[in-house]
Amino acid sequence: MGLDDNDYWQRWIARLLAILAADPSDQLTWASEHQVRAANVANDVEFILHLAEGMAERGTLEPEALQDLKTIDRLLGEMDVRGRAGRWTDALTADATWNEVRTLARRILVARLGDWRLPLPRRVPPQPIDD
Repeated sequence: MGLDDNDYWQRWIARLLAILAADPSDQLTWASEHQVRAANVANDVEFILHLAEGMAERGTLEPEALQDLKTIDRLLGEMDVRGRAGRWTDALTADATWNEVRTLARRILVARLGDWRLPLPRRVPPQPIDD
């Protein structure tokens, strides 16, 4: 499967946005269950931003969605999520900026799919916990 498989990448982006858009209690439960690190969330956002830029160039992603993804990436940079060690559950409770990230993710999903309430992915690859 190559990078040109647009449907595959759109589903991949939607899964990450579903996590970012979820209600705080659902995010905390999901992140705790999967032991997700905050830096990994930021890295995933950076990755989907690169995918989204290519999709926007091909006309398969709306400019507004790309702008919202860029804003999410910027907010994560301002929170220095990549520079923090630790679990995402700790970051979610420590910084109110996650509410803004949540709002932007919801806006993208509503514009693209008509609803932001998507099932959260069942599994993520195991991530080492160093804290």
